[in-house]
Amino acid sequence: QVQLVESGGGLVQAGGSLRLSCAASGSIFSINDMGWYRQAPGKQRELVAGITSGGRTNYAGSVKGRFTISRDNTKNTAYLQMNSLKPEDTAVYYCNARIATSRNGLNDYWGQGTQVTVSS
Repeated sequence: QVQLVESGGGLVQAGGSLRLSCAASGSIFSINDMGWYRQAPGKQRELVAGITSGGRTNYAGSVKGRFTISRDNTKNTAYLQMNSLKPEDTAVYYCNARIATSRNGLNDYWGQGTQVTVSS
C-alpha cells in the first residue's frame, strides 16, 4: 500500500546541479524520518542526508555544504538539492522513509532508486 517514487536523476557535468524528489503515497498514518542514501559501484550503501519530521537535518561529511535535504509534509515529499556536483557523487540514489500505516508501529520503505551520473 505504501510506495516511494524518486525522480530527478540524470547526467550532469561536474559543477552542475540536480534536484531529486521522493514522493510517498498509499495508506500512510504518519511519516517519521526520511533520508537519501546512495550506492556507487563496488561500494556499500551510505547515508547522504536525513531529515526528521520536525525538519532537523544531518549530512554526510562528503556532501555537507553542497547538498540540502528538505521536505514538504503537506505533499509527503522529500527533496535533495545537489549543487557543485563532483564525479565522486556518481551513484544510484535511494529514498528511505520510516512510515507508520497504523497507530502501532513503523516500517522502513525504500524507493526504486534513481541514477545520478556526474561527468568530468
